Amino acid sequence: MELKNSMKIVLNDILKGKRKVALGGHVRPDGDCVGSCMGLYLYLKEQYPDISADVYLETVPEAYRIINGTDEVKTEALDGEPYDLFICLDCGDPERLGFSRPLFEAAKETLCIDHHVSNDAFADENYIVPDASSTSELVFTLLDTDKISRASAEALYMGIAHDTGVFQYSCTSPETMETAAALMRKGIDASKIIEKTYYEKTYIQNQILGRALLESMLIMDKKCIISVIRKKSMDFFHAAPADLEGIVSQLRMTKGVEVAIFLHELAPQKFKVSLRSKGLVDVSEIAKYYGGGGHVRAAGVTMEGSSHDVINNITARIVHQLKHEEEQEQEL
Repeated sequence: MELKNSMKIVLNDILKGKRKVALGGHVRPDGDCVGSCMGLYLYLKEQYPDISADVYLETVPEAYRIINGTDEVKTEALDGEPYDLFICLDCGDPERLGFSRPLFEAAKETLCIDHHVSNDAFADENYIVPDASSTSELVFTLLDTDKISRASAEALYMGIAHDTGVFQYSCTSPETMETAAALMRKGIDASKIIEKTYYEKTYIQNQILGRALLESMLIMDKKCIISVIRKKSMDFFHAAPADLEGIVSQLRMTKGVEVAIFLHELAPQKFKVSLRSKGLVDVSEIAKYYGGGGHVRAAGVTMEGSSHDVINNITARIVHQLKHEEEQEQEL
């Protein structure tokens, strides 16, 4: 794996002399965010008993609460003594820390462990590997394999499984599979983790997925599929943002589609945009252009304007990339 703006850190060196350590991930935490945070948190509790560790995340989705320690996650930042170290996981931008950002900024030292290509190495120490499958895989490389407990292994396995689409996305490398195998040898129930946290959906989640698929549209000569979920639909189904996870990936699976765009209305004239690509389009470049970020094949951004304005702006960048791709092919 190629490192970006960083060298692999040594956990013992980073933790030397630290008494209070905080861990935090991005807003609307997904499987890799929760998995990497909880995997490292549990390891610290088990192997560094002299360190007081806390995890800060927005409300953990119900499906992920099968992971040990999620009931100890703090969902608000209270004033107090600054942390000796704040470890930011799976977060490509300090703004994405949300409510825990003030704790990050007040900490005596900061560390970022991440695999987003859009990450500009904003912490004091950075371990950023854009071509890694997940932040959970990166966390694994920092731990003593012999000392990883079953509970920690479950969390890391969940994170890897989610960010690789259960090991089917192109980011899945031989090293990823070897890491998964090492975690499985800890005695985890890999099938249960995948079933309960990835595939199993609530009735509400299936309803909102059905609405998104039913109202989706093919554009750009059927190379792009888009779907928009309005706030009124969210209210009608009593759905939360966490219930929308996986919709854009399902859209991406449509035959012949190169890019999937899913818009979720946060407020009037404000949308959370999720982007997925099959290969030709770098959606992280598009997201970053509008102030977001992510990976080459999976990215996101929050944009303001009408849904038509947002879609037109996004598709203009997609057309630009596809045209450039066609020009390069013609030159060959």
